[in-house]
Amino acid sequence: MIEELAGQNTDNLLDKEVGEYNNLVTLESLEHVRLRPGMYIGRLGDGSQSDDGIYVLFKEVMDNAVDEHLAGFGNVIEVTLVDNVVTIRDHGRGIPLADVVNAASKMNTSGKFDSSNYKGSVGLNGVGLKATNALSEFLVLQSFRDRKTSIAKFERGKLLGETGIIDAPEGADNGTLVSFKPDSELFKHFAYRDDYIEPMIKNYSYLNTGLTIIYNGKKYKSTHGLADLVNDYMTNEPLYPLIHFKDKDIEVVLTHTSQYGEEFYSFVNGQHTTQGGTHQSAFREALSRTIKEFYNKGFEYNDIRNGMVAAISIKVIEPIFESQTKIKLGSTLMYDGGPTIYKFINDYIKKELDNYLHKNQEVADVMLKKIIASEKERKAMAGVAKQARENAKKVALHNRKLRDCRVHFNDAKGERRDDTMIFVTEGDSASGSITKIRDVETQAVFSLRGKPLNSYGMQQRIVYKNEEFNLLQAALNIEGGIDGLRYNKVIIATDADVDGMHIRLLLITFLLQFFPELIKTGHVYILQTPLFRVRNKKEAKRKRRGGKKEAGSNKVETYYCYNDEERIAAINKLGDNAEITRFKGLGEISDDEFRDFIGPDMRLDRVTLRKEDAVQEMLAFYMGKNTMERQNFIIDNLVLEDEEDITK
Repeated sequence: MIEELAGQNTDNLLDKEVGEYNNLVTLESLEHVRLRPGMYIGRLGDGSQSDDGIYVLFKEVMDNAVDEHLAGFGNVIEVTLVDNVVTIRDHGRGIPLADVVNAASKMNTSGKFDSSNYKGSVGLNGVGLKATNALSEFLVLQSFRDRKTSIAKFERGKLLGETGIIDAPEGADNGTLVSFKPDSELFKHFAYRDDYIEPMIKNYSYLNTGLTIIYNGKKYKSTHGLADLVNDYMTNEPLYPLIHFKDKDIEVVLTHTSQYGEEFYSFVNGQHTTQGGTHQSAFREALSRTIKEFYNKGFEYNDIRNGMVAAISIKVIEPIFESQTKIKLGSTLMYDGGPTIYKFINDYIKKELDNYLHKNQEVADVMLKKIIASEKERKAMAGVAKQARENAKKVALHNRKLRDCRVHFNDAKGERRDDTMIFVTEGDSASGSITKIRDVETQAVFSLRGKPLNSYGMQQRIVYKNEEFNLLQAALNIEGGIDGLRYNKVIIATDADVDGMHIRLLLITFLLQFFPELIKTGHVYILQTPLFRVRNKKEAKRKRRGGKKEAGSNKVETYYCYNDEERIAAINKLGDNAEITRFKGLGEISDDEFRDFIGPDMRLDRVTLRKEDAVQEMLAFYMGKNTMERQNFIIDNLVLEDEEDITK
């Protein structure tokens, strides 16, 4: 090839030989963030889900403020959130005044590349604030240092203006103020939700016991660290007092409850690693091994961890996360040249927990009783479970009940893909509609037959004896715990009528009883489908006759309404031309219409489980045997809609 080129004019070589390279483009760093936001914040979303990008933007700025506290500067962070505008003011050292513009706009610009400045920091790549800036409608960054200040204002990552170094207001503390609003061009119809922001604020306070966070005027401060977190997150009473250990680079809390499954929370440098990682895996194994060796019995690890609620927080120098969103730790070493994370955690748990159990015999006895009970129940179910698995094979689960998706895992890592989901529907009509227009790569459909059993108060063996529950469990692959879950989202898709609501309630009761960790870890959702379709009846009539609008379009002005407020607004827009259809079941919605309702902009409500929900009391009242009491409650609180209101 080289010889052939000798003496030739090669100016147009690329055009002739490899034309696909003609359009090489070099983007400015923040332009790339806007073009490929998923690389930096995961998904976009509208704020209706906890992993939507607007919460990542919030977290990136909060992480910087908390890092200043961790470095020993500033014990108060003030946060306000009004009309989707976030303002965060820390009282740390402040950004060097000459570098304010670069700190918000030049990728890989950071004071954290030297780990000696920020030991145990979570933000080390110089990306977070820049990503927030690029994806915000506006961002204002102000730094205060030594009675001087500097302000820079940006719009969608582009600098609008800066003040340079000027005198700070009288009495202003050192620190940094960031104010921003996510870009509505990217985050369509977004809104921050307090039920996602408040847990983030609480976590920051739990993990930094000397820190006070003031959020919209309310103070959050923790005295007992991870123990406060576990107490707040537990929805069942502990069987014994919380076991709590704390050292310079590690903090651990654990107990057992009467619930099924296991519940683990893990943190690295104050970052909530919702997908775990090397530290959480090491923690689970270390607990299991230490407890097994203490009792010197052949317990299985699943029996030891059944009902366990535990949390771990470690500090790692220059941690390696598996993405910019920092929800899974990939590091294997505590620091360069130091011990492995596995050895560090295992040695610590072995020493502290073994000593504790020897010194606290009452706690050890209660723990042993719980493990033996779990083992006994598992063995009692062994025969039932085996038969249930055989039954699942006989009914050809993957053909009769489950229309599976093609892809479950990332090829590179063998991990469950974030975009996988399964719709749990009622009857063949609804499942048929979804099946026809779903994304077969990532969307599966499981069809229920009739109403599920009310499982409240029953033992776990009912999961295996009841065909519908057994097959659903097999489809999800959660018999051995949620580590084997095949789909990231389990979406309950039932009709918006009384029967549909009842089926939804029975399914949630089943999950609350036997797989609460599935809900607590954010995998269970309710699909919201429209209750009404309001469209222009003249245009619809013209289209049915094959005619066209004067403007040349054959599209009918249509509004899908999820509540009465949206219905009334749509009727007001169309006036006398409004044609109203009430959807009573998923099977009534045409395939083409359904396509949008389970697409990228589908409306999902996450099912949450919090201590203040008083779930056990609620289940006992609504799903228990107190029939007359519940009946009287319904009669006393029954509200009949006026017929005239429905047709307005």
